Amino acid sequence: MVGSDTSASGEAAAIRLSRYKLESFVRCPRCFYLDRKLRIRQPRCPPYSLNLAVDSLLKREFDLYRERQEPHPWMRQNGIEAVPFAHPDIEAWRSNHLGVQVVHPGSGFVVCGALDDIWQGPTGQLHVVEYKSTATSQPIDLNKDWQDSYKRQVEIYQWLLQRAGFDVSPLAYFVYVGAIKSAPVFAGRLEFEAHLLPYRGDRSWIGAKLVAARLCLEKDRPPEHSPTCTWCRYQLATAEFRQ
Repeated sequence: MVGSDTSASGEAAAIRLSRYKLESFVRCPRCFYLDRKLRIRQPRCPPYSLNLAVDSLLKREFDLYRERQEPHPWMRQNGIEAVPFAHPDIEAWRSNHLGVQVVHPGSGFVVCGALDDIWQGPTGQLHVVEYKSTATSQPIDLNKDWQDSYKRQVEIYQWLLQRAGFDVSPLAYFVYVGAIKSAPVFAGRLEFEAHLLPYRGDRSWIGAKLVAARLCLEKDRPPEHSPTCTWCRYQLATAEFRQ
């Protein structure tokens, strides 16, 4: 689905920009510029296969309740009045190759993002849902600095669905499952306990960041190194050895 709240006529040709690439700009405009304009990409980590497996299993489980239009037991246990949202495009929205797509005329980007899930409340409002998995002995919450990217992730998804014409609640949910490491033996099984973490998103920053990202790409030179970016610090630290 591609939607826009205003006409894109007269705009420059739209450039596809994923949710992940917008997050890259938020983290470091220089790395974003190198990636999107000069095609100089950062080395990628191997995929987290166990996390992907958990993600797939969660989607399959919630799909059973989507077909029945019934709340998942975790929803009941946490007092959440909602059911998994049934829509003919749900599989496309969850595909990394498609996702929810909307045109942002102010920047000329076709912004896209692949969601994990959507729940629908009794008034018809949609709640963005993101699956996360971990294995930690620390309390599972959303209070760590590195989890700010998780919050921006669901805010972008909220923004996408709103621009696509849906009534979207600011209240999102993280289905955060943690592996239980206290079992006496492995015995070929890894068990998890689920935590449903609510988060109230703020979409107000997204439009300005998209415009700033487009202006960044129109520059003749990349932005300066960022002191908070790991890759920028690495480049500066190794520059003398590349002379």
